[in-house]
Amino acid sequence: MSRKSVMSSTFEPSLSTSRQPLGPSLADTLPSINFGFDELRDRMAKFTAKFDDFIEQGRRRVLEERNQFRMNVAELQEDQRMKKKDIEILQLKTNTYQQTMAKEAAETREMQQAIASLTEQRDKQAAMRDALKEQIAATQREIDARLAAQRAHAAQLEAQARYNVPELDFWVTNLCMRIEGAGAEDRLKFVYTHIDERNWEREAWFELSMSGRDYDVRHCRPKLEREKVEKVLDRVNETRELVVLLKGMRELFVEAMKS
Repeated sequence: MSRKSVMSSTFEPSLSTSRQPLGPSLADTLPSINFGFDELRDRMAKFTAKFDDFIEQGRRRVLEERNQFRMNVAELQEDQRMKKKDIEILQLKTNTYQQTMAKEAAETREMQQAIASLTEQRDKQAAMRDALKEQIAATQREIDARLAAQRAHAAQLEAQARYNVPELDFWVTNLCMRIEGAGAEDRLKFVYTHIDERNWEREAWFELSMSGRDYDVRHCRPKLEREKVEKVLDRVNETRELVVLLKGMRELFVEAMKS
């Protein structure tokens, strides 16, 4: 709106008055000035619209960025939670693996100890087996040697018996004795009588063992001193004559009866 129109509307005289115009007023003579309010208003409206649009876009962009930030934070939190869970699973697997390794190591040590113990037992048993084999072989050699000696001794006794039977009968009669079995194949029992002047029927006896190479007296009644018996046996084993034993034992019995 122009200033002229404004002023004319302002100073326009009332229609109800009957005053007649006196001539052109002073306002009518002023030059017309255009301030451009309409253009300014239009520009202000456009600026306001642009500013409002900029604010709206900024608000929308802030909301979008905030929502995106929240989504990113939520994703990061979810990733962190998943990674934490993965770490816990890995830690559990690590603990399980360590426990398994420790258990396997303990089992390995136990197996090694068991193997060492079994190896030691095997070595001991092998050594014992070898010792037993050697002992059995030595025992077998000794048995063979004794059997050979017994066979040789038996052959010698058999050969000698053919010549000693008449002589043995002679000494049985003269020494007042008899020969009995002693319950074993390699033993004989010699029983004497007429050794006690107070009782001629009283008996004395001894058992002769022929199981070894040398003669041996195992039992006798009455009891004799072992040292004296050993002396008689030494003479018999040296001469290999049975009559020496028969006479010597009778003398020891007579001596024992007198004492």
